[in-house]
Amino acid sequence: MANEWGPLGALAGEWEGEGGLDVSFHHAEGEVGNTVYLEKVTFKPFGPVDNGSQHLYGLDYKTLMFRNNEAEPFHTEVGYWLWDGATGEILRSFAIPRGIAVLAGGHADADAKQFTLKAAVGDPQYAISEGQYLSKNASSTTYDVTVTINDDGTWSYEETSMLRMSNLPEILAHTDRNTLHKTAVHHFPS
Repeated sequence: MANEWGPLGALAGEWEGEGGLDVSFHHAEGEVGNTVYLEKVTFKPFGPVDNGSQHLYGLDYKTLMFRNNEAEPFHTEVGYWLWDGATGEILRSFAIPRGIAVLAGGHADADAKQFTLKAAVGDPQYAISEGQYLSKNASSTTYDVTVTINDDGTWSYEETSMLRMSNLPEILAHTDRNTLHKTAVHHFPS
Protein backbone atom coordinates (compact mmCIF):
# COMPACT_ATOMS: atom_id res chain seq x y z
CA MET A 1 0.00 0.00 0.00
CA ALA A 2 2.82 2.46 0.85
CA ASN A 3 3.95 2.51 -2.81
CA GLU A 4 0.93 4.70 -3.65
CA TRP A 5 2.78 7.51 -1.83
CA GLY A 6 5.78 7.20 -4.19
CA PRO A 7 8.96 8.67 -2.72
CA LEU A 8 6.95 10.26 0.11
CA GLY A 9 6.13 6.84 1.59
CA ALA A 10 9.55 6.66 3.25
CA LEU A 11 8.76 9.82 5.25
CA ALA A 12 5.61 8.55 7.01
CA GLY A 13 6.09 8.55 10.79
CA GLU A 14 7.53 10.72 13.52
CA TRP A 15 11.09 12.02 13.23
CA GLU A 16 13.68 13.88 15.23
CA GLY A 17 16.96 15.55 14.29
CA GLU A 18 19.37 17.18 16.75
CA GLY A 19 21.92 18.56 14.29
CA GLY A 20 19.88 21.13 12.41
CA LEU A 21 21.67 24.26 11.22
CA ASP A 22 19.84 27.49 10.39
CA VAL A 23 21.81 30.30 8.73
CA SER A 24 19.75 33.48 8.92
CA PHE A 25 19.73 37.13 9.96
CA HIS A 26 19.83 37.47 13.75
CA HIS A 27 18.00 40.67 14.69
CA ALA A 28 19.41 40.80 18.25
CA GLU A 29 22.99 40.86 16.91
CA GLY A 30 22.21 42.76 13.72
CA GLU A 31 24.05 40.23 11.54
CA VAL A 32 23.83 36.88 9.79
CA GLY A 33 24.56 33.97 12.11
CA ASN A 34 24.16 30.24 12.71
CA THR A 35 21.55 28.60 14.92
CA VAL A 36 21.83 24.92 15.82
CA TYR A 37 18.40 23.37 16.41
CA LEU A 38 16.48 20.26 17.46
CA GLU A 39 13.66 19.42 15.05
CA LYS A 40 10.57 17.26 15.51
CA VAL A 41 8.49 16.34 12.45
CA THR A 42 5.29 14.32 12.15
CA PHE A 43 4.08 12.93 8.78
CA LYS A 44 0.63 11.26 8.82
CA PRO A 45 -0.34 9.50 5.56
CA PHE A 46 -3.75 10.03 3.94
CA GLY A 47 -5.36 9.43 0.59
CA PRO A 48 -6.44 9.20 -2.00
CA VAL A 49 -7.65 12.73 -2.57
CA ASP A 50 -9.47 12.83 -5.90
CA ASN A 51 -9.55 15.88 -8.19
CA GLY A 52 -11.51 14.63 -11.17
CA SER A 53 -9.21 12.05 -12.74
CA GLN A 54 -6.25 13.01 -10.52
CA HIS A 55 -5.53 10.84 -7.45
CA LEU A 56 -3.21 12.33 -4.85
CA TYR A 57 -1.70 10.56 -1.85
CA GLY A 58 -0.25 12.70 0.87
CA LEU A 59 1.31 13.32 4.21
CA ASP A 60 -0.20 15.75 6.69
CA TYR A 61 2.81 17.28 8.43
CA LYS A 62 3.91 19.52 11.27
CA THR A 63 7.45 20.68 12.04
CA LEU A 64 8.75 22.18 15.29
CA MET A 65 12.28 23.58 15.69
CA PHE A 66 13.87 24.36 19.07
CA ARG A 67 17.04 26.31 19.92
CA ASN A 68 19.25 25.02 22.73
CA ASN A 69 17.03 23.88 25.60
CA GLU A 70 14.17 26.31 24.96
CA ALA A 71 10.70 24.98 25.74
CA GLU A 72 8.98 26.91 22.93
CA PRO A 73 9.87 26.38 19.25
CA PHE A 74 11.43 29.28 17.35
CA HIS A 75 9.97 27.96 14.08
CA THR A 76 6.87 25.94 13.19
CA GLU A 77 5.25 24.80 9.93
CA VAL A 78 2.04 22.98 9.08
CA GLY A 79 1.02 21.64 5.71
CA TYR A 80 0.89 18.78 3.24
CA TRP A 81 3.27 16.83 1.03
CA LEU A 82 1.40 15.36 -1.98
CA TRP A 83 2.28 12.75 -4.62
CA ASP A 84 0.63 12.36 -8.03
CA GLY A 85 1.69 8.89 -9.21
CA ALA A 86 0.34 9.43 -12.73
CA THR A 87 2.59 12.43 -13.42
CA GLY A 88 5.38 12.07 -10.86
CA GLU A 89 4.60 15.50 -9.44
CA ILE A 90 5.43 16.15 -5.79
CA LEU A 91 3.89 19.14 -4.00
CA ARG A 92 4.64 20.66 -0.62
CA SER A 93 2.14 23.21 0.62
CA PHE A 94 2.85 24.80 3.97
CA ALA A 95 2.24 27.84 6.12
CA ILE A 96 4.51 29.50 8.66
CA PRO A 97 2.85 31.61 11.35
CA ARG A 98 4.71 34.74 10.29
CA GLY A 99 2.31 35.42 7.43
CA ILE A 100 3.78 33.26 4.68
CA ALA A 101 2.42 30.36 2.62
CA VAL A 102 4.33 28.34 0.04
CA LEU A 103 3.35 25.84 -2.66
CA ALA A 104 6.56 24.23 -3.90
CA GLY A 105 6.68 21.56 -6.58
CA GLY A 106 8.84 19.24 -8.60
CA HIS A 107 8.91 15.82 -10.23
CA ALA A 108 10.49 12.49 -9.31
CA ASP A 109 10.23 8.78 -10.03
CA ALA A 110 8.15 6.72 -7.60
CA ASP A 111 11.29 5.05 -6.20
CA ALA A 112 13.41 8.22 -6.06
CA LYS A 113 15.78 8.56 -3.12
CA GLN A 114 16.24 12.27 -3.76
CA PHE A 115 14.00 15.01 -5.11
CA THR A 116 13.94 18.81 -5.30
CA LEU A 117 10.96 21.16 -4.96
CA LYS A 118 10.95 24.85 -5.87
CA ALA A 119 8.75 27.93 -5.57
CA ALA A 120 9.11 31.59 -6.54
CA VAL A 121 7.18 34.80 -6.12
CA GLY A 122 4.91 35.22 -9.12
CA ASP A 123 5.31 31.66 -10.44
CA PRO A 124 1.94 30.61 -11.92
CA GLN A 125 2.10 27.14 -10.28
CA TYR A 126 4.69 26.94 -7.50
CA ALA A 127 4.38 30.23 -5.62
CA ILE A 128 5.21 32.10 -2.43
CA SER A 129 2.63 34.37 -0.79
CA GLU A 130 3.30 36.65 2.17
CA GLY A 131 1.72 39.40 4.23
CA GLN A 132 2.52 43.10 4.11
CA TYR A 133 5.17 43.10 6.86
CA LEU A 134 7.28 40.37 5.28
CA SER A 135 6.79 41.83 1.83
CA LYS A 136 8.25 45.12 3.07
CA ASN A 137 10.97 43.84 5.44
CA ALA A 138 12.02 40.26 4.58
CA SER A 139 10.46 39.17 1.31
CA SER A 140 11.11 35.63 0.07
CA THR A 141 11.86 35.69 -3.64
CA THR A 142 12.56 31.97 -4.14
CA TYR A 143 12.44 28.76 -2.11
CA ASP A 144 13.95 25.37 -2.86
CA VAL A 145 14.40 22.17 -0.87
CA THR A 146 16.21 18.95 -1.71
CA VAL A 147 15.16 15.85 0.24
CA THR A 148 17.38 12.77 0.41
CA ILE A 149 16.20 9.38 1.69
CA ASN A 150 19.35 7.86 3.21
CA ASP A 151 20.26 4.16 3.12
CA ASP A 152 20.51 4.02 6.95
CA GLY A 153 16.77 4.77 7.39
CA THR A 154 17.23 8.50 8.06
CA TRP A 155 16.32 11.34 5.73
CA SER A 156 17.96 14.71 5.17
CA TYR A 157 17.00 18.03 3.67
CA GLU A 158 18.72 21.20 2.56
CA GLU A 159 16.58 24.23 1.86
CA THR A 160 17.22 27.80 0.84
CA SER A 161 14.95 30.83 0.87
CA MET A 162 16.36 33.86 -0.91
CA LEU A 163 15.31 36.92 1.10
CA ARG A 164 15.26 40.57 0.07
CA MET A 165 15.71 42.22 3.47
CA SER A 166 15.19 45.94 4.09
CA ASN A 167 18.25 46.13 6.38
CA LEU A 168 20.73 44.35 4.07
CA PRO A 169 22.19 45.65 0.80
CA GLU A 170 22.17 42.23 -0.92
CA ILE A 171 19.78 39.29 -1.09
CA LEU A 172 20.33 36.83 1.78
CA ALA A 173 20.42 33.06 1.30
CA HIS A 174 18.57 31.85 4.42
CA THR A 175 19.43 28.14 4.66
CA ASP A 176 18.34 25.22 6.83
CA ARG A 177 19.55 21.63 6.85
CA ASN A 178 19.08 18.60 9.05
CA THR A 179 19.15 14.80 9.15
CA LEU A 180 16.28 13.12 10.98
CA HIS A 181 15.81 9.64 12.45
CA LYS A 182 12.48 7.87 12.99
CA THR A 183 11.03 7.84 16.51
CA ALA A 184 7.55 6.38 15.73
CA VAL A 185 5.70 4.71 12.84
CA HIS A 186 2.45 5.92 11.25
CA HIS A 187 0.45 3.29 9.39
CA PHE A 188 -0.90 3.81 5.92
CA PRO A 189 -4.68 3.89 5.38
CA SER A 190 -6.10 0.71 3.90
